[in-house]
Amino acid sequence: MRYIAFMQIQITRQINAPIDRVYDVFTDLPRAADRISGIESVKVLTDGPFEVGTRWQETRKMMGKLATETMWITAAEPNTSYTAEAESCGTHYTSTFTFEAVDGGTRVTMSFSGKPVTLIAKLLSPLGVLMTGTIKKMVAQDLADLAGVCESEG
Repeated sequence: MRYIAFMQIQITRQINAPIDRVYDVFTDLPRAADRISGIESVKVLTDGPFEVGTRWQETRKMMGKLATETMWITAAEPNTSYTAEAESCGTHYTSTFTFEAVDGGTRVTMSFSGKPVTLIAKLLSPLGVLMTGTIKKMVAQDLADLAGVCESEG
């Protein structure tokens, strides 16, 4: 069955750091809460390196309330891209990060989409559009926080 995404966001940011450094910072889940101002905590649920199958719980403050989501990696190509997915409130979320070496650093593009998978989520999906601006600001801040880490450390 094919679902239409009710929310799609894409943000690109240039980071003045080499691609391997940027990828390492973006995939360092244990330190994410210390580096990203919007994240309260991260609990990694799997052992081993960041790869397909890695799972974690991420807690954020959203609209004044704490929300914890379980996420997992469904694709990962070191220094190229990775995709994380999650399901919450009847919606399947996909976040894909791509990394491209450019003069003076790395171009990071984050694509985010949410697709309703339950009847209730499908009925409420028009309301999801109202959250697009909030989510876009959150993602832009996450990228800014991580860019600061990449450009200041190492």
